Amino acid sequence: MMGAGRFFYGAELVTTRGIPEPNQRPKLVELGEALAADPRIAWVSITDNPGGNPMLPADWIANILKPRGTQLVIHLTCKDLNRNGIESAAWRYAAEGFENILALTGDYPVAGYQGQAMPVFDLDSVSLVSMLRTMNDGLEVSRPNGKTERLSKTNFFIGCAVSPFKRHERELMPQYFKLARKVQCGAQWVIPQLGYDMRKFHEIKLFLDWANLTTPIIGNVYVLNKMVAGLFNKNKIPGCVVSDALYALAEKYAAGPDKGRSFFTELAAKQLAVFKGLGFAAGYLGGIHKAETFAQIIDLAESYGPDDWKVFAKEIQFPKTGEFYLFEQDPQTGLGDGARLNGDYLKSLEQPPKTANVTLNYQFARLVHALAFTPGKNLFPTVQKIYGRLEQGGYRRTLNALHGIEHASKALLYGCKDCGDCSLPDTGYLCPRAACSKTGRNGPCGGSSDGRCELNDKDCIWARAYDRLKYYGESKEMLEGPAVFANAALSGTSSWANNYLGRDHHHVALPSKQTAPPNEVALPAKKS
Repeated sequence: MMGAGRFFYGAELVTTRGIPEPNQRPKLVELGEALAADPRIAWVSITDNPGGNPMLPADWIANILKPRGTQLVIHLTCKDLNRNGIESAAWRYAAEGFENILALTGDYPVAGYQGQAMPVFDLDSVSLVSMLRTMNDGLEVSRPNGKTERLSKTNFFIGCAVSPFKRHERELMPQYFKLARKVQCGAQWVIPQLGYDMRKFHEIKLFLDWANLTTPIIGNVYVLNKMVAGLFNKNKIPGCVVSDALYALAEKYAAGPDKGRSFFTELAAKQLAVFKGLGFAAGYLGGIHKAETFAQIIDLAESYGPDDWKVFAKEIQFPKTGEFYLFEQDPQTGLGDGARLNGDYLKSLEQPPKTANVTLNYQFARLVHALAFTPGKNLFPTVQKIYGRLEQGGYRRTLNALHGIEHASKALLYGCKDCGDCSLPDTGYLCPRAACSKTGRNGPCGGSSDGRCELNDKDCIWARAYDRLKYYGESKEMLEGPAVFANAALSGTSSWANNYLGRDHHHVALPSKQTAPPNEVALPAKKS
């Protein structure tokens, strides 16, 4: 659909909690059918337990809308199901004919029967994208008889999200690096999370160009009102940003006779016009409960002149104070200049600052890793042989004693949870089980704000890891490589033994297409 030389429009449909009353036509169905009947709306996108709340599953409404012939996008998140449940859901969607999937980590659960639900996060958005791509290639599975079978190929069109609306470099750059990793792992289209700064939207395109990627981008528009603007402004909805300046305007116009409807409608239409002018593949509308409102905003967006978007792009720039941008600003357009990276950022790469996160503990960990855990170097071959002989010789007491020493030391230094499949070298020696609410091993989720976790109870592990890796000149490589899948079968076992004996995720063989990032994902120091 995308890339056909025209600008498309999509609409978001948010599912509900509970079942319809008997003999009563659900408003959700009526809205979905009206959207599907609008020829200007190319697809309807259906959420998966949005905001961390339990809702009707996306394919329930998708199956009702399917006969209408409109393209449907199913959101698939990682918060409520483990990898088996997610794979099962993916097979169900493929069997039902739903092939457009938006792969998301998902919001941390906020509600549930008799209390807050326990999140899962067995996978994250990167590993989910990787799994879906492997299903497209033909998933290989082992049968009880020991034989390997390649299953029928799926045909998922895999989307991913990115959150550019981050105030600080240490929070924004990992978002961009994770985006490149998602594309490397199989993402075929990108949709940003919500914000109201067209320069930041434009930066996504500039970053993809900088990384030599041609992934189509869908511009995301959420039609505000005063209440929603307040929630976004106070960071009550993870990943959705409204600055103080925009919230002041929302309050001003909401006090008018129409409660700000004209202002919010025009803001949405102007955003769509800018996305079209910037060369985005499509625009995506959410926050609307009436089909006629969707139509009104699209009509207004289409009524603007061919160059009006340039004025709107300068007008719709509501950053937070001290906002970091990867690219310098073009004074003519007010947007980013793709030929000039942020000068201060480049200088900081040459002389990285030593922050409070570059601790003696971290420096010691790097030293130990270089001496004993770098494959093929220094002590690694010797220790590898020792572990091999201990295991082959059945020296369980010795192995258990070594495991006890390992866990005690790592618990003291890193808060180790004894997962047996250690990601400390991947995450700047910050344990993802202990330091990340979503236990993310493949990069940051989109829910952080000002460097703080989505739950606002700690600093984001990936912002901290970025500080550490940047000091050693390794920040640009922090999220390279295939997706990490932690193996739950190793829980409670020695990660040292598993690493030396090739049992952990550092040694798992992935499909040939995922063993190394394609050349176009490399992150050069400047645009080539």
